[in-house]
Amino acid sequence: MIENHYQLWFIFFISYVLVVVFFLPGATWMTLGGGFLFGTITAMVLVVTAATTGAMIVFLMARYLLASYFHTKFGASILKLKAGFEVSALNYMIFLRLVPLFPFWLVNIVPAFLDLPFRKYVIGTFFGIIPGSAVYCSIGNGLGEVFDRGGMPNLDAIFEPKILGPMIALALLSLMPIGYRSLKNSSGAAKADE
Repeated sequence: MIENHYQLWFIFFISYVLVVVFFLPGATWMTLGGGFLFGTITAMVLVVTAATTGAMIVFLMARYLLASYFHTKFGASILKLKAGFEVSALNYMIFLRLVPLFPFWLVNIVPAFLDLPFRKYVIGTFFGIIPGSAVYCSIGNGLGEVFDRGGMPNLDAIFEPKILGPMIALALLSLMPIGYRSLKNSSGAAKADE
């Protein structure tokens, strides 16, 4: 584990931001490598801040450079998604970041076209990627021990119930306010019909 090498941290940070901004493959391997080189906590701080910074850059580029093109090309589809995001944008962002249903790059771009407030996008991204980053950085941190034993790393550990279960539970928790609002609105509408 490498500690107190600020130049290496800076190089890692900038490299990670560039991987996110240019949609380059390898973010998972960089996250594991960060855990291996810097330890779980330091790597997690670097990964989460670099991934969030890269996502912010992509979001702003998409919003201000590509928005008109996508609105004309996918206007009706965007309006449907926009309606859902307007109800509870922050909870949707956290959910999309916690559960990797869609590629990271896609979740960086689409909210920009839905007029999602930038602050909610950043907060949802930052907090939503912490659990997954922590898991991968921790696995990377444990790679040294695996290599010392002469073994090969197993990246399928992320899909083990003890790791995936809590992440899914967090994702579902982020959707609870949306479910509550829907239930409250439907019960209010039922009372109005009586």
